[in-house]
Amino acid sequence: MGLWRDIKGTLQPFWITLGYLFKKPVTIQYPEQKRIPPPRYRARIVLTRDPDGNERCVACHLCSGACPVDCISMQAAEDENGRRHAAWFRINFARCIFCGLCAEACPTMAIQTTPDYEICNRDVLKLVHEKEDLLIDGCGKDEEYDYYQHSGIGVANQRGGNDDEYGPVDPKSLLP
Repeated sequence: MGLWRDIKGTLQPFWITLGYLFKKPVTIQYPEQKRIPPPRYRARIVLTRDPDGNERCVACHLCSGACPVDCISMQAAEDENGRRHAAWFRINFARCIFCGLCAEACPTMAIQTTPDYEICNRDVLKLVHEKEDLLIDGCGKDEEYDYYQHSGIGVANQRGGNDDEYGPVDPKSLLP
């Protein structure tokens, strides 16, 4: 009984291989014919804008913290209205594994993935993309989402300037 099972287990993979031997191969001639990826395919990472045309990224560093290979780096800055943005934003696509954890961690939906998979280059330094290379003109997947509107953050006043906030406290005044 065990002998027949072993013979069947040995010959069955050969029959499957033999069946595919006589079928026409499905080959895509890549440069001429482009493969269409599925709609949820994660490839190139882009930075999007909000509906007002401003950058969505607030440089919270959650994407760089979620990245398992540490390929994202940025520097936070604040404009004259008190709105945070990334002074510089850099992704090293030579290290990126396209897992999509950065897009899931982003609270402002600034980082989004696109199905564009043609980003390879022979020069490794050209795979380091700056903010200007990543920033697109559109809103990405959600046209209506505005982080500052949904979070309730008003950028009209300086920090501590609203009615329900206190200004900065000098820590030395708290000493006895």
